[in-house]
Amino acid sequence: MSADRETNQTMTDRDIALLLADAADEVEIGIAPYQAVIRGGRRRRARRWALATATALVIVGTSGGLALAGLRGGDGGEVTPAVTQRATQPSTPEERHVYTPQETTLAAGTEQGETWYVTVDVWGAPRTEAEAEAQLRSMSSHHEEPWDRDNPSALVGKITYFVQRAVGSGEPELLMGDSVSPQDTMAGTDLKSGASTLDPKKTEGPQRLVVGQVAKTAQEVTCTWKDGSFTVARRVEAGADINSDDAAIRPAAGSLDNWFVCVAPAGTAYESAEVTG
Repeated sequence: MSADRETNQTMTDRDIALLLADAADEVEIGIAPYQAVIRGGRRRRARRWALATATALVIVGTSGGLALAGLRGGDGGEVTPAVTQRATQPSTPEERHVYTPQETTLAAGTEQGETWYVTVDVWGAPRTEAEAEAQLRSMSSHHEEPWDRDNPSALVGKITYFVQRAVGSGEPELLMGDSVSPQDTMAGTDLKSGASTLDPKKTEGPQRLVVGQVAKTAQEVTCTWKDGSFTVARRVEAGADINSDDAAIRPAAGSLDNWFVCVAPAGTAYESAEVTG
């Protein structure tokens, strides 16, 4: 580390890495590519995201940005800190949806005469462990439990979501869920998706239902099926009507990223999904 670090306002990436190492109890962090750090983190969380036994998880990341105070970008420019002005944010847990989630219907349709739909519940980030403990109790009453249900402190500062599917008069079934930091937003062509059977009573059937997350900027996702055909989901605005004939990318209340749902035609199944526009 340079001797004049205290007076030199332009710190190098190595200086920053050494400072971080000191703060981490002298564990050497090194200088890692920011994009690789984010994609690796998403891969490590794959176990949390795919909860249903019949769900196949796919995580694709080709771009990303790390927003942490004090770090510098690869071009030497300072990375913008992800700081939210508290004065403009709701102050109470109720206003922040800590104890009652915001629910959004992502898609709906009809399969063999029965209506199906996919929803996502988004729980706001607790600011204290006491808020996190109360949130866990509320989640339990909604039959939703996060991966870190035995560690309330792990939820502090994190948004938690649960994706559910229901068919006909059956009870909604949890497909996937995760707890994420507000800084961990998707960017560019990043994509995280899970594939499942359309009918929860047929867990061994073809994986025709694809649900996933993409960056707010993504305009188009292409879902490719095993028979070589494909479905294109295009971005729509908040509040747009849900048309079962059209796959769509749409925002969800409280979510950091946008969501898409594709359904494979009868007789085929999920092959891949990628951001194509």
